Amino acid sequence: MSKPITVIVGVGDGLSASCARAFAAEGHDLVLAARDTGKLGALAEGTGARLMQCNGADPASVAALFDAIDGEIRVAIYNPSRRVRGGVADLDPEEVREAVEITAFGAFLTGQQAARRMQAQDPVNGVKGTILFTGASAGIKGFPQSATFAMGKFAQRGLAQAMARELHPQGIHVAWVNIDGAIRNPGRTEPAESPDSMLDPDAIARSYVQIAQQDRSAWSDEITLRPWVERF
Repeated sequence: MSKPITVIVGVGDGLSASCARAFAAEGHDLVLAARDTGKLGALAEGTGARLMQCNGADPASVAALFDAIDGEIRVAIYNPSRRVRGGVADLDPEEVREAVEITAFGAFLTGQQAARRMQAQDPVNGVKGTILFTGASAGIKGFPQSATFAMGKFAQRGLAQAMARELHPQGIHVAWVNIDGAIRNPGRTEPAESPDSMLDPDAIARSYVQIAQQDRSAWSDEITLRPWVERF
């Protein structure tokens, strides 16, 4: 029996790398996609992953990615997003357009391709697959100087809600994960006065695995992860 496949779009050395290692430990074959795969060699070697170049906001590129994958895709994760900070009156419209395309339209493209593949698969324990979108608190509330990010994440959250209502009855689990805080990715350290204030990417990845393994009688369609010291 072939191994289940996890596809991660928008891979870097932070959360996506942690997700890759977590799903590899669960026995999944990995397909890791990024615009630039040049820095992912060590991760691919350590997880046995296949690397593929992909522009997550380009329909043809995303379609080519999924077309090149043989086997049953059981998990698909969309991680990319882009921030453009600045006051609304000062933002460059083209930069805003590009950012929203990466954060929201790209999520749609990956979700669409994953859904098509999963709809054609036989279920395992009643489940055909899981689609996860990496969200942020900007999808719950907009912040000053961050209108662009809020636009993208609100749209992404709405997409996930609509997909969940459509696809859950078909045996496809869809969830939006609100990462409510900064992630302790490589190169980032917590301020001395605020220890334990960032989310551990390995801990987030373990939550992704848990979501993908949920019994279909009790699926989460939205979950918030935040450090225990976070105020909300």
